[in-house]
Amino acid sequence: MRPRARDLGVSLEGTPGPLNAITDVPGVEVGHRTLISGAGVRTGVTAVWPRGKGVSDPVFGGFFSQNGNGDMTGTHWLEESGFLDGPVLITNTHSVGVVRDAYLAWLVNHRRKPGTNVFDGGFYTYPIVAETYDGYLNDINGFHVKPEDAWAALEAARSGPVAEGNVGGGTGMVCYGFKGGIGTSSRQAGAYTVGVLVQCNCGSRRQLRIGGAMVGQQIAVASLGPKYREDTGSIVIVVATDAPLLPHQTKRLARRATMGLARTGSTSGNGSGDIFIAFSTANAHAAGATRPANVAMMPNDGLNPLFEAAVQATEEAIINAMVGAETMTGIDGHTVTALPHDRLRELVRR
Repeated sequence: MRPRARDLGVSLEGTPGPLNAITDVPGVEVGHRTLISGAGVRTGVTAVWPRGKGVSDPVFGGFFSQNGNGDMTGTHWLEESGFLDGPVLITNTHSVGVVRDAYLAWLVNHRRKPGTNVFDGGFYTYPIVAETYDGYLNDINGFHVKPEDAWAALEAARSGPVAEGNVGGGTGMVCYGFKGGIGTSSRQAGAYTVGVLVQCNCGSRRQLRIGGAMVGQQIAVASLGPKYREDTGSIVIVVATDAPLLPHQTKRLARRATMGLARTGSTSGNGSGDIFIAFSTANAHAAGATRPANVAMMPNDGLNPLFEAAVQATEEAIINAMVGAETMTGIDGHTVTALPHDRLRELVRR
């Protein structure tokens, strides 16, 4: 098993859950489909189910776009209704459409219906699919992600430890000029848990900060070229909690991911798509109510521990993604070097 940030001596704030993963939030399941073949296929799909793949019960949710040079489908209805109805799926930029349609087919093939917008004889829904661009390592215009890959990620979703680095939608991603990908972390916030999963593909090497230290400028590895000297690329951040939050409160929680991202050095440049989504697994069955429903909510003055937890878990999830990644060579012989563990240990020890 690959080490994680704390294994390398990185000093991080807060108390993680038992797995230090988004799956510390009860009910959350994560699945990956990783596509690595030939000289140029380096991509995949990641699925995050809020209540697990066996449950059709929407959760209260909200999203926030820090910089909108990216895409997350389904957010109009999420904003309007306040419900996240189904999984969050993450892939590469040019595969959003096929993954979106694949989830609809998955519902049909499994004779499943979403938790909202159901009527006699049918349904309609708006899948949440987000993306980051993996064209430096992946043959992105080869359209290698197929419906069956999205189905595999959906079916592979489990609770428990979450694979990080070069997996799922993060397979071909670059972060701060080093190999990026999928990362996760969690924090305990009183009686509640906040978990975060990221697909990171953002930032420039000169910006990278870990544990407050400007480590990116002190690690000598091959440059990726002019494009990666600026804050470009994208990051998708999924924030989950079991605290009882209403939709507008989940949106507030999603905003705090910006501060965890900033701790690692990013300034969300013009070319970056930094789009975040948050949900609460509390208030089960609220979407299915047919009469006025009683729901629980945190008081505003009680949100500070959750905000702090989201910031801390976001920071650590990004670092975990980079620590968990391995050096990769992809299309046109492009090579992206992983963050060197020994050098990172040395720098954080100082």
